[in-house]
Amino acid sequence: MSIRNIAIVAHVDHGKTTLVDAMFRFAGTVRANQQLRERALDSDAQERERGITILAKNTAINYAGVRINIVDTPGHADFGGQVERTLSLADAVLLLVDAFEGPMPQTRFVLRKALERGLRVLVMVNKIDRVDARPDDVLTEVFDLFVELGAGEEQLDFPVIFGSGRAGYAAAQPEAPRTDLAPLFEMILTEVPVPLNDSEAAVRFQATTLEHDDFVGRIAIGRVERGKLEAGARLRLCHPDRKSSPLVSVKGLFRHAGLERIAVESVSAGDVAVVAGIDDLSIGDTLCDPEHVEPLPAITIDEPTITMEFLVNDSPFAGQEGRYVTSRHLLDRLERAQIRDVALSVNRGSAGDRFEVRGRGLMHIGVLIENMRREGFEFAVGKPRVIIREIDGRAHEPYERATVEVPADHAGRIIEYLGRRRGELLNMDTRGNTTRLEFSLPARSLIGARTSLLSLSRGEAILSHVFDAWKTDGGRIPRRSTGVLVSDRAGSAVAHALDSLSDRGIFFVGPGVEVYEGMIVGSNGKLDDLPVNACRTKKLTNIRSSTKDIAVQLTPPREMSLEEYLEYIEDDELLEVTPRDLRLRKRVLGADQRKKLARAARG
Repeated sequence: MSIRNIAIVAHVDHGKTTLVDAMFRFAGTVRANQQLRERALDSDAQERERGITILAKNTAINYAGVRINIVDTPGHADFGGQVERTLSLADAVLLLVDAFEGPMPQTRFVLRKALERGLRVLVMVNKIDRVDARPDDVLTEVFDLFVELGAGEEQLDFPVIFGSGRAGYAAAQPEAPRTDLAPLFEMILTEVPVPLNDSEAAVRFQATTLEHDDFVGRIAIGRVERGKLEAGARLRLCHPDRKSSPLVSVKGLFRHAGLERIAVESVSAGDVAVVAGIDDLSIGDTLCDPEHVEPLPAITIDEPTITMEFLVNDSPFAGQEGRYVTSRHLLDRLERAQIRDVALSVNRGSAGDRFEVRGRGLMHIGVLIENMRREGFEFAVGKPRVIIREIDGRAHEPYERATVEVPADHAGRIIEYLGRRRGELLNMDTRGNTTRLEFSLPARSLIGARTSLLSLSRGEAILSHVFDAWKTDGGRIPRRSTGVLVSDRAGSAVAHALDSLSDRGIFFVGPGVEVYEGMIVGSNGKLDDLPVNACRTKKLTNIRSSTKDIAVQLTPPREMSLEEYLEYIEDDELLEVTPRDLRLRKRVLGADQRKKLARAARG
């Protein structure tokens, strides 16, 4: 059977996973009467909750006697490492672009990576059924982006199709009859190069994705670069950075078929294989014929830009809500995460109970934190920081190219706010009532910016960003503009106390919530931190009051998501993470000790 290997890439929300659903239905991969869950490939709980793809997914569709291997890649910039390593599975990419939004930051990133690898690029202008669609203008913008990224003449001659993944049709022109996805499949069969079928050569397979199964152990997905990979074969496990190449056995061999994996006896060169049961196999490792130990080059991706400190929880509530609480548990889980995600790195900190985790962005590490708390881990994390690199003897920090879409009447406030945070306005484009602002700014400027942008735009700003380059230090950036309310004792928060302190700021806790000394219970209206007694009860007297039975009317406490907490936190604070709760606290819990440290810092 002939094979085509293609990766579907796009900016977040431009319709990759929904298009794959439509391709399943059209090609008959799922039965006509079979219920197919929307965004079927997004099987992870957080993917379905957030409405985004986090992990690259592999599938295969048989159409007109051709096996089409498809990689559905994440569209969010923080998970760009997934895109980079899975491009090695493909011979071409299908670049999806929204018919209204046009090229966005992640569009630039994934296109640049595809062009660098010399992959054939096919373009689909998606969502042309939108009322505000402008497919011709978007196609022009895509062509301009190819030119800007240095595409050659052959790459500029890219095939284009217009369609709607949700409605399930594609056509050569926006005005052409809209029937089904046959034009898309024909473009794939015609334009995607046929992989070289070198089945007689010595076998070589490289792992690009890792999963785990309780029954068969570690599962590796990758491409058979040459030869024929057979179930039960004894092969050498090698890597260009390792000297030893142990012999291992392929205990299980599978191929993708729609949403399933089917066991096979062999997989030939050019096809995507699923190898099970080799516990030492990691991303980038190569399985080779024992007589021809020739590891493929290591998989390289862009370096992390954000670092966070993970610590064993030492608060007064430590160990009460989690199953895995020790440094050994924490290190083991972080190392497993590092094996599965090459864009993540873990280093031991200065103390045995502290670890440095580096990733591609706040959401990248935030997804890891959320997964860990759902698995029963209890720990603490510090403020996210950008990674500084020394280039030519000077400190450089990561810069991002950010795009903000906002109603036109709020654009001025957004420009002013990001300008104060060292943002340089590169472009401003107004379409109808929506203004798109494009900035270049330090990555640290975006930590804490999303919430502020939503406040400035009454919840309507849409921020997206992608790594741009390493540049010299951009200068001082304003910190959080408010202090915090810190509990000065342990106990249970009382409605009377919260009511009497309501003029001080906004509370994060409500009546009945257990607090401890040093725990942050609210945001102060002023810049300084303020110790408060949230547990003070009303004094009892023998004087009856006509209003004694009237309940205290409190403003509901402010609830924040994990990412909002990570944006809010400051250097001297920690976020306590447990399966049941998220709590902000001071690193040093005692008020007197914090004062001594502050005096010592002032000299």
